[in-house]
This record gives sequence, structure tokens and C-alpha cells, in this order.
Amino acid sequence: MTMKKIFSTLCMALMAVAMMGQQAVITFEKTEHDFGKINEADGRVSTVFTFKNEGMAPLVLSNVRASCGCTTPTWTKEPVEPGQTGSITVTYNPNGRPGRFQKTVTITSNATEATKRVYIKGEVIPKQAKPVNRYTISVGALNMKSKTLDLGELKKGETRSGELEYANQTAEEHQVELAVNSADAYLINTVTLEKPKANEVGKFVFAIDTKNTKLYGPVEAYAYVVVDGKKDISEAYKLTIKANIVEDFSSLTTEQKQLSPIMELPAEFNAGKVVSGKTLKFSFPIKNSGVNPLEVRRAYAADKALYVKQPKAVKSGKKGAITVEINTKGLQPGNYSREITVITNDYANPVKRVKINFVVE
Repeated sequence: MTMKKIFSTLCMALMAVAMMGQQAVITFEKTEHDFGKINEADGRVSTVFTFKNEGMAPLVLSNVRASCGCTTPTWTKEPVEPGQTGSITVTYNPNGRPGRFQKTVTITSNATEATKRVYIKGEVIPKQAKPVNRYTISVGALNMKSKTLDLGELKKGETRSGELEYANQTAEEHQVELAVNSADAYLINTVTLEKPKANEVGKFVFAIDTKNTKLYGPVEAYAYVVVDGKKDISEAYKLTIKANIVEDFSSLTTEQKQLSPIMELPAEFNAGKVVSGKTLKFSFPIKNSGVNPLEVRRAYAADKALYVKQPKAVKSGKKGAITVEINTKGLQPGNYSREITVITNDYANPVKRVKINFVVE
């Protein structure tokens, strides 16, 4: 090898070392936590994994994913500056999971080591069964433990299932079916025991297929228990299946992130005054300070009196408008505040909220 080639190779190696020195470096105080023995009856347990950025650039956690739905991570969403620390709180739900467990949480970031893993383990001591009050909710001739199933956070494209148990505590056999709203086409359902005899237990198995809906954010689907062919759509027979559908940004490249749209919204907006009983109409701006078009996945308010109309895609450097109508029927004169949530394809901050203030005269 000539001196010129040796010098060139050495320069490239030094440049690579210099570039690595300018990246974020993530280190953890611990990577495993043993809960030991925990009681199922005591409910969820949590532990905190603290990490530090020992690099020379801001550290950003792009995704933190648990190996199963029984484990829920929450983490520092803001960039962690060099020398600073962040945390990941991992919560385990032991309900219905007696015995030993070991779960993995996978962390994806912009650090030199892009993927890290932490682990939790322990042993769940089962709670004592109480046959008399295990199924305390009456649903016609059946009894259930719960009429609500929360499937947690689902990434777009994901399908997740869960179940609700039912028991026939009567002395007779019953025919059990489910009636589902046709609008909730993304809800898949199965009845495991269609003709439970006395003291038999069956399950309603539900799955939400996120590929089959355009919705983002919190969703609720409903099913009604049909016993012996008698369909009743009252609250007594209603089952609620919940989930929170979020966009999956985990496959974005560094270049795609740099070209990402950036959502800008006012933290607070004063909508003005309206006479009680009238409808207040107004718009507030949404700006895209990024590169690619900003697409509003959903804009909504928890208060059903607010109707929110979302704009089409907002081009780079442009502004759009989110239009709102507030029905003040039944509101007494006074000052009011409501919150509007906006979900977009801004990977760094996909969800933002605007506080709306208005006066009813």
C-alpha cells in the first residue's frame, strides 16, 4: 500500500470518528428490573429506566415499544440535550396473568446505537377466586366481569384482540350472539361458546383492524349482547371496545424525517362572543413550517356541542384553517373554555391541542 493510500485511509477513519463524536449516545442506569413477587389483586406495577445522553448532539427517542399489550411504556418525548437525562416508565398489568413473566421494551432513537432494549420480570401471585361475585354485571340472563374492553394504543396497520368473559349462572341453557353496528366495520368479533349451559363460561373476543378504518386517535366501537334471539340495543346489553389509533413513524429514514411537515397551532384561541342558544362559527390557523405537505388526520373535540371541520393538506410554508361551530343551546351566560385536538403526519409532534375560549351572553 502506497503512502498516499495509507494517508487517505487514515483521514477517512479520523473523519468517521469525528462524525460519531457528534452523535447522541444513550446509556442506561439499569437495563433490567425484577419486580419479584407481586399480587394480581394489587393491580399495575411500574418502574423507571433512567437514561443519559453522553453524546454531542440532542437525543430523540422516536419509538418505545413493548413486547405485549400487558406492558405499557411512557417516555420523554422532548429532545434530551448532551449531558442531560430522560426516563422511560414501564407499567405491567398483572390482571389475568398469574405466574412468572418476562417482557421486553425496545427503544429506537437517533443514538449511535439506534436500538436498545430493557427488560422487566417477576412473578404474579393469583388472586383468590370468588365464584359468588366474579361476574357481578347482569346482561340479561348472563353475567359479566366487565362490559368495556380497552385495547390500548394501536399503530396504523396493526390488528389487536382482547376478550370479555361471560357466565351463565342460571340453571338453563341460553343462546348467545352479538350484534355489531355496521358502521364499525373495523371491529372483528367472535363468540366462543354460543350455547352455554348452567355455570359455563364463554368469551366475547374482539379485535380492531386499523387497516379497515380512516380514523386516528381515540375510537369506540359498540356491540350488543343478544340472548335467546332477543336483540336489545339499550345500555344494559351494550359492550364498548376502545382503542387509540396512532400513526406508525418507526420506518421513516433520517432523510424522510428531515423533510417531514411541521405543525404550528396557537396554544390558545379567543373565539369571541355569542348569544345563548345561537351557533358560534370561527376558524383558527394551522401552519406547515416543514417541507412535505401537512395532512390533518383528525381534528375533534370531546364536547359533542363542537363540530370541527378539518382542512385539506397544507403545503410547505402555507397556512390552512380549522373551522369550528359551537352550539350554545343550553349554555348559561358566562365564560367558557373547550379543547380541540389536532392529529397530523408531523412525526415529531403528531398531536397538539388548542384551548378555545368564548363568551356566552
